[in-house]
Amino acid sequence: MQVITDTDSLKEFSSALRQRPYVAVDTEFMREKTYWPILCLVQAAADGIEAIIDPLAPGIDLSPLLEVLADDQVVKVFHAARQDIEIFHRLMDAAPEPLFDTQIAAMACGFGDQIGYEPLMRELLDARIDKGHRFTDWARRPLSSSQLTYALSDVTYLRDAYPILNHKLDLEGRKMWVEEEMTALLAPELYYVEPVKAWMRMKLKSVRAREIGPLIKICEWREREAQTRDLPRGRVLKDEAIFELARLRPASPADLTRARSIPSGFERSRSGAALFDAIAEGMALPQEELPQLEKLARRKPAPADVVDLLRVLLKRQCEVFHVAPKLIASSADLEAIALDDNAAVPALSGWRRDVFGDVAIKLKSGEIGLKLKSGAIELIENDH
Repeated sequence: MQVITDTDSLKEFSSALRQRPYVAVDTEFMREKTYWPILCLVQAAADGIEAIIDPLAPGIDLSPLLEVLADDQVVKVFHAARQDIEIFHRLMDAAPEPLFDTQIAAMACGFGDQIGYEPLMRELLDARIDKGHRFTDWARRPLSSSQLTYALSDVTYLRDAYPILNHKLDLEGRKMWVEEEMTALLAPELYYVEPVKAWMRMKLKSVRAREIGPLIKICEWREREAQTRDLPRGRVLKDEAIFELARLRPASPADLTRARSIPSGFERSRSGAALFDAIAEGMALPQEELPQLEKLARRKPAPADVVDLLRVLLKRQCEVFHVAPKLIASSADLEAIALDDNAAVPALSGWRRDVFGDVAIKLKSGEIGLKLKSGAIELIENDH
């Protein structure tokens, strides 16, 4: 097993990787006490070669590996890539591409919703993976040979699974489906939260109109603090504290003490003063500049019977096309379609519309119906 701890060895290995058409990549990281993930290991495997790279080794420069990840002639294969891409996006200021996520490809091939790495490798390769080191502290050194073996298995099996999934996508004519999903995975907003947009992560259905401005600015302040101090958001200010402060709208820093979620003495700190300023700034925002969230709160609920019918149809279509339901539509998407034939949801565009969206609209309009035959749901054309 090759464990790379110096830049010269990484250059040599990376040069070999760039001669291969694809490379399987995985990472081990820690982020329980930080905002930004701490990269602890990178595992990479291509045809005939594999290695573990130690980013914590003194003096190592990851640039040769990052050049591989940016090479448009080498496909980068991940499983459930979002968190891995976030790490490399911070290092490269871009996502690795071209990209292939085996979890998404497996969903497109009918292996179920968000199938895990171990069950997918068992299905494709009859592999048995020991998950005993799943909760290892990857920042500790030295790592045992069994820990390193476990880490490397996350890419050696992935390397072997890629051509199988890729061939299956070819046979079923679904490569374009996965390529569309890979394009969506490259969006920068998935991997960096702009502080001014941090409020969009909150569930705001019960927020009153006068609370929206303070809430937006408190979220913005918290995101900047978390990024600057490299702390988890909850360590800076918990979500419930944001809602409480937006409701109380304190008139002075001392009024922060009225919030049960704010620790004693916080109002006298630099952070306390900055937080109060953020609340005051939010209260001063002109009403016309605020999102009209109250309209969303008053939106009529989706008719339950229509949603139930759409859910049955979704299950039926996914069984026919052998694709995972979560790849087509969420419960929220079904509710949106139940209310609006032109809802701005993925299920009503692209390949998803071909699989589900068009028949969903026809079902709503009465052009088609559902019937049970021999224990299976079938579509029937309705006469008008």
